[in-house]
Amino acid sequence: MLSAIRSGARGFLLKRASSDDLIDALRTVALGGSYLSSPVSDRLLRRIQSGEMQLRTSLTPVDKLSPREQQVLRLIADGKTSKDIAVLLDLGEQTVRTYRKTLMKKLGVNNVAGLTQMALSAGLTHWKPDRNPTG
Repeated sequence: MLSAIRSGARGFLLKRASSDDLIDALRTVALGGSYLSSPVSDRLLRRIQSGEMQLRTSLTPVDKLSPREQQVLRLIADGKTSKDIAVLLDLGEQTVRTYRKTLMKKLGVNNVAGLTQMALSAGLTHWKPDRNPTG
């Protein structure tokens, strides 16, 4: 849930939510608002109150990225090529390359490894060890 919200999600509800909750969520988000279903907001509040989750008072460089930039960063960190990302997001390859360059500049890194490290440390993605290594 937190990863989805950090990546720009404007609403979040559980799979078992009623159709009325889904319609309320869609209307709220369509009008520019945000929506968390009651069980989700309750769980989030409990985590904050228990100290399990600390609220950050200062933004990290990744937090300052637009939702689209965070989405592209996550896909880069997941090992997607510019062509893969272009197809997934319905963008031109050159647009994706421009995003990559802009991300490197904004985050102060010089290569994809640096972008990946920033995405991992920000929680945009998680390391997935190769379960079937070759060679």
